[in-house]
Amino acid sequence: MNYRVFETSHGFCGIAWNTNGIVRFQLPADSAETTEREILRRVPSARPQTPPPEVTDVIEKAQRYFAGEPIDFVDARLDFGAQDEFFSKIYAALRRVGWGRTTTYGALAREIGAEPQAARDVGIAMARNPVPLIVPCHRCLAAGNKLGGFSAPGGTQAKLRMLELEGVHLGPPPPAQASLF
Repeated sequence: MNYRVFETSHGFCGIAWNTNGIVRFQLPADSAETTEREILRRVPSARPQTPPPEVTDVIEKAQRYFAGEPIDFVDARLDFGAQDEFFSKIYAALRRVGWGRTTTYGALAREIGAEPQAARDVGIAMARNPVPLIVPCHRCLAAGNKLGGFSAPGGTQAKLRMLELEGVHLGPPPPAQASLF
């Protein structure tokens, strides 16, 4: 198990991998030390290492993403280990939600053939997502296209910033015309 901390225009990210693929991605934090501490808290056996080319590609894509470039990570090889089959289906479906698009917990549940009541379980899968951004859980919203939760550093404000970076605005639309009174 190896890891690398790297800088983006939004802060310091971290990535951990093994021979099977990427196992952890840490969204931006204010310092390299905070990011390293979070990676090691989740993958304590990881050692700092120069990444192989396919991990370097994901790092470069993450840097371009946070610079505002439309990026997808569909080709990134991931290793979820002994992942629950339901979570694996959810993550695969969510990886198909592209830049600037969103879905809801309920829609994702329906897409994989689950009952709409499974939306709560989809939310649990989002909270446990080990590779946010690569599996774009920030694009999954609550019913009525409400923001919902976000367990990454910065919480819902980080989710909102990532969506706005992609051109998704969840607030009320600006008035079409200013009032004269």
